[in-house]
Parts: sequence; C-alpha cells; structure tokens
Amino acid sequence: MGTVVVGFVPKPEGEAALNSGIAEAKLRGAKIVVVNSHRGGSEFDDDASVKADKDMERIGKLLEESGVEHELRQLVRGFEPAEDLISIAEAADAELIVIGLRRRSPVGKLILGSNAQRILLDAKCPVLAVKAG
Repeated sequence: MGTVVVGFVPKPEGEAALNSGIAEAKLRGAKIVVVNSHRGGSEFDDDASVKADKDMERIGKLLEESGVEHELRQLVRGFEPAEDLISIAEAADAELIVIGLRRRSPVGKLILGSNAQRILLDAKCPVLAVKAG
C-alpha cells in the first residue's frame, strides 16, 4: 500500500490540501499521513496548543468518516514545516505529497512561500499543490 502525505494548516489552503489528499489516497488505494507542523516558540502557547489539538481531533473524525487508512502527526519540534513534511514523506516512502497554496498578490507571486518552495524543489516524490476554492 502506498502513502500520500498531506501538509495541513488550519486555513482554507490546508483544508484544500486535506480534501485533495483524501481524494488521492482513495484513488490510489493508499494510506494518508496528515502532518501539522509548528515551529514552536513564543507563538505556540497553551491556547495555540489547545486549538491545534482540536483541529487534529476534527481531522481525525473526518478521516474516519472517509474510510481511508490514516495517521495524524502533530509536530512541535522547532523545525521548519518543510523539513518535517519532507522527512516524513521520505521515511514513509510516499508516492505523493499534497500541499495547499494561498492566493498571492502579483508581487507575492514572484516569491512563493518558503516552505512551499522548499517542498516543491526538495521532495523526492511528486508534489500536488492545490489552491483553496
């Protein structure tokens, strides 16, 4: 059985990545690994931790309902999210990584988000980048 790794953030682009990841896992008969990575530090306080736990609980229920074999990983290790996503994909011998992209201004389009850019350039497997609605 193959593996699809999804980078999740609790934003519209993360929801789009999750939905596309579920569809890809079903299509491929694959397991889905959803990764929610935080750098930690002062921005990740108790409130942020509680919110992240609730988000992951909601995602777990959604994945249960989808019927896809799944695994959830919430990481707060001080690494960049791209590092976490790429290393998990490599360890799982993933056949696909799914990430969400947000809309950007014309100037912002010249500079893709650093995590998205790193994943697109450094991943050893195909990457599906999706936009929110």
